[in-house]
Amino acid sequence: MEFKRYTVTAALPYANGPLHIGHIAGAYLPADLYVRYLRMRGRDVVFICGSDEHGAAITLRAKKEGITPKEIIDKYDAVIRQTFERFGISFDIYHRTSEPIHHETSQQIFLRLHERGEFTEQVSEQYFDEAFQQFLADRYITGTCPVCGNPSAYGDQCEKCGSSLSPTDLISPVSTLSGQPPVLKQTRHWYLPLDKYQPWLETWLLEGKKGIWKHNVYGQCSSWLKEGLQPRAMTRDLDWGVDVPLPDAEGKKLYVWMDAPIGYISATRQLFTELESGEYRFATPRRSFQQPRAEDWHRYWKDPETRLLHFIGKDNIVFHCIIFPAILHAHGEYLVPDNVPANEFLNLEGDKMSTSRNYAVWLHEYLEEFPGKEDVLRYALCSILPEQKDSDFTWKDFQARNNSELADILGNYINRVISLTRKYCGGIAPGWTGTVDSDTTGALHQQVSALVAETGEALEQFRFREALQAFMNIARAGNKYLTDAEPWKKAKTAPDAVPSILHASLQVVAKLGLLARVFLPHTAQRIDALLNADGSGYAWDDLLRNELLPAGHALTSADPLPLLFEKIDDSLIERQLHKLHPPVNPQPEPAPESAAPAAAPPEPAKPEISYEDFQRIDIRIGTILEAQRVPKADKLLQFKVDTGLDVRTILSGVAQYFTPEEMVGKQVPVLINLKPRTIRGIESQGMILFPEDPKGLHLMLPVDPVDPGAIVK
Repeated sequence: MEFKRYTVTAALPYANGPLHIGHIAGAYLPADLYVRYLRMRGRDVVFICGSDEHGAAITLRAKKEGITPKEIIDKYDAVIRQTFERFGISFDIYHRTSEPIHHETSQQIFLRLHERGEFTEQVSEQYFDEAFQQFLADRYITGTCPVCGNPSAYGDQCEKCGSSLSPTDLISPVSTLSGQPPVLKQTRHWYLPLDKYQPWLETWLLEGKKGIWKHNVYGQCSSWLKEGLQPRAMTRDLDWGVDVPLPDAEGKKLYVWMDAPIGYISATRQLFTELESGEYRFATPRRSFQQPRAEDWHRYWKDPETRLLHFIGKDNIVFHCIIFPAILHAHGEYLVPDNVPANEFLNLEGDKMSTSRNYAVWLHEYLEEFPGKEDVLRYALCSILPEQKDSDFTWKDFQARNNSELADILGNYINRVISLTRKYCGGIAPGWTGTVDSDTTGALHQQVSALVAETGEALEQFRFREALQAFMNIARAGNKYLTDAEPWKKAKTAPDAVPSILHASLQVVAKLGLLARVFLPHTAQRIDALLNADGSGYAWDDLLRNELLPAGHALTSADPLPLLFEKIDDSLIERQLHKLHPPVNPQPEPAPESAAPAAAPPEPAKPEISYEDFQRIDIRIGTILEAQRVPKADKLLQFKVDTGLDVRTILSGVAQYFTPEEMVGKQVPVLINLKPRTIRGIESQGMILFPEDPKGLHLMLPVDPVDPGAIVK
């Protein structure tokens, strides 16, 4: 079905603490990728989120810190809001469930269901803390999970196995207020009879979404429905939250899992109220709305031609796929979600993240400690998103993704193309002259177009890891074309061909810049700066054009040419690992770097040689054309190197420092008059030179690309 518009929501984070990378990988990054893609396609979309500021989690944090719930939500809403903005999550609105419009919207929906007779009023026994003389909400009760045996499960959910629970399910329950076992006491509440909606849910979900929704989402919903649904209380005995709007309900609040998802609706109302009044709180609207009116929010929640999508983590599946749809269906006027592409959990260094143990990578801390590297984390997380099963973030993998992929493939390719254009065309984009192999260039255009289509198809299907891989394969294709075309050689042998080669390469760079707007928005701005262009004026269909950057367009004049990505040093990674696993008996803090002991002295100089001896050494710059591992040799890489004089095979024991993929296209100093030596049955015809320090080997690249065979003097 073709939809006229899209309403995309991302789970409302609790305003009781900062965000960690598990939150980002679970809901917010996938949602942002999808929305950025929809915007590039020119589709009508609103992207909705906000702080969940009610419920027991807020009051628990407030009690822990000795302040009021209002102070807690104000504090953490600001932290979360600023973190999202800095990281590049492009919500159309980030709202708050403490706002009056949210209380009003929630109460209206509750009253509608009450007037239609959808609730049942029941007196039941619930846990009560006698020491505090207070009924206990689900999160005020902990105990042993009956499913997995976790001794710290909450009364509504086990965060270890993800099972949704009721307080009476817990084994050996304890009040989090007094630390004492609670007692059961009678209280009156309004229940949503989920069993009444089971037949509808089975038709809509089990029959309608089979083979369409992700297996992990469908499977969890199927399991719940097969066990049989039971009525669930929609109100609680609390002193913080949305008041139950009935005259005989003093001291009763809406259950947070009723009011929180309604926050998506109230946020959309607030968005269009702001747009109509001209008081839109973002400096620049994420998209243009044609003469927006406050009542336009109805179209994004009630029009059947709107596609409603919820991006969440797996611990929220039951609420977004069963309870909230049942509420919307019972109301009778609202859409139910077309899809809920929930992700599984992201672990950290092989262990589950834990806020209580402070075992997490906090996003606001990352942004401070890795300034300018927002996109590195976006890329690393996208490459391991837990789309169908739990995945694992490691700092070493993060470093490798940056150094071997972003820096050595994407960044290196774009910088090479810009550098070569400056060297051979004066920094002006050349036109197509037709003096180069058109079949090879045509094949490049076809390959890039196919990869663009592959990227789009994967994004449509919420396969973000696959989409990212296709995006990076465009850079790999451009790298291979440039290496094979060898404009640095043709500048001497066929100079008329160089403009066409660089013309084709610049078009690939321009397309990478446009696609980066989906995956790497901060990098997209840097690519725009290098191209001296504004990619915001282009749409997805422009990616299918062979020419985006016209002949005569002037590229950046920045000198020196800025790198898109810098390598991340081992010391930064070790610092992060140390934060996760501090020593049991920590030592005193080391002195500042300026006062640190001097580094180990370099090796002593070797014996003198004569100038005549030195003249016998022939070091040339070579370009690596191919690289592969040597079978049954852990340390050896085999290279084919263009030395300018010939193409020769050279073996180097560097496999523990570099991957074959990152070495292709690199220019390296080569000792070419070293006597050949047979290693593992392969004749090595020279030696590639690398600087070495206590941290290992490093590449020693020319500042600017040079012709193979250039002599090192």
